[in-house]
Amino acid sequence: MKRVHFIAVGGSVMHNMAIALHKKGYRVTGSDDEIFEPSRSRLAKYDLLPEKAGWDPDNVDDNLDAVILGMHAREDNPELIKAKEAGVRIYSFPEYIYEQSRDKVRVVIGGSHGKTTITSMIMHVLDKNKKEFDYMVGAQLEGFETMVKLTENAPCIILEGDEYLSSPIDRRPKFHLYHPHIALISGIAWDHINVFPTWDEYLQQFRTFVDLIENNGSLIWYEGDAELKKNVENCKAGIKKYAYSTHEYVVKNNNTFLVSDDRHIPLCIFGRHNLQNISGAKIVCNELGINDKQFYDAISSFRGAAKRLQLLKENQYTSVYLDFAHAPSKLKATTKAVKEQYPDRKLVACMELHTFSSLKEEFLPHYKGAMKTADEAYVYFNPDVIRHKKLKEITPAQVKEAFGGDNLTIFTDSALLIDKLLSSDWKNKNLLLMSSGNFSGIDFNELAEKIID
Repeated sequence: MKRVHFIAVGGSVMHNMAIALHKKGYRVTGSDDEIFEPSRSRLAKYDLLPEKAGWDPDNVDDNLDAVILGMHAREDNPELIKAKEAGVRIYSFPEYIYEQSRDKVRVVIGGSHGKTTITSMIMHVLDKNKKEFDYMVGAQLEGFETMVKLTENAPCIILEGDEYLSSPIDRRPKFHLYHPHIALISGIAWDHINVFPTWDEYLQQFRTFVDLIENNGSLIWYEGDAELKKNVENCKAGIKKYAYSTHEYVVKNNNTFLVSDDRHIPLCIFGRHNLQNISGAKIVCNELGINDKQFYDAISSFRGAAKRLQLLKENQYTSVYLDFAHAPSKLKATTKAVKEQYPDRKLVACMELHTFSSLKEEFLPHYKGAMKTADEAYVYFNPDVIRHKKLKEITPAQVKEAFGGDNLTIFTDSALLIDKLLSSDWKNKNLLLMSSGNFSGIDFNELAEKIID
């Protein structure tokens, strides 16, 4: 029985990976200084929850086969120091996933936006067609208990390929460690400027990713991205290349249908980004042996991943959606998608400046016009978060000027934002909430319930 210890086991992927290895028969232990829900309950279900919070060097000894280090830990972590002293092999989680999938066909979905959704689409289609596969995805998906699955026998693994750093001691982007046989890139839009401070440095991560595709592998890419097209043109010889675009579709009575020959396939999701995502996912599934009919029959029931244009609550007059969008290109696409799906309803779009990039003064101008499609646009940021991230303070006036438009109101107090939303008339009006955070403690489901009721 292999013994593995997780440092910072409470992380989103880390706790799911701990459960996956436990199910595989490994002896798994872990530690963390804080573990929140749903990680806490999931770890407790499998008797993997640490007995106490904090770090203890006694958790580590030379009988361990591996230590898996999460991004939440620091370089001076006492357990990490003990592991180095004991000569235990230390992995980041993407590095260990590669070790677990050396003999499998590795499918890696990269890109600045859409990678969680495309990964989820592929998983959904393979599952509906009774295919065996392992996976790692960055959001909870309907029909899958965990976000990571690792087995001995699955012939392939589907991986969401994040470009952020692997661990505190491994500064390589996660998707550089997977060496895909089948790679997809959905598009490139500058992000993570705390790590990649220039556009060219960020671009270089995708150039490297393309170079790391296995010989005779496949690269699937969105042809509407001019910068991505340059990367593809310089791809090494022997790689099969497939371009994709927005799938043909129609919208009828607030519902979206794919158009394929003489078929109109109803969807549970909508928006041009999702229709691009479907096109990319279809090519990946074709490469894995799924024919077009099998794909369309399965994708019709795909409801999306958590926080990706997720419908929270609706009635005959109003729908409330939640989306992870925070980058300028995604804000623009997501607001436009909801407006196109419901052309006869007004749209109130709320977004939170929450990430390091979005709160940085020099990045704000990239948001120009990002929410102009909304009838009313609200932007929230918390000055305490800016101080916590040790960034230069920004003002509501700066944010308003950066976004532009007469439809914009800036909030720095989430209670005032909630009051504004709850006091509004929601007849024939939709609400779109967009953030990688929670607007300083908003319970999204509770808010949606109050607005609808």
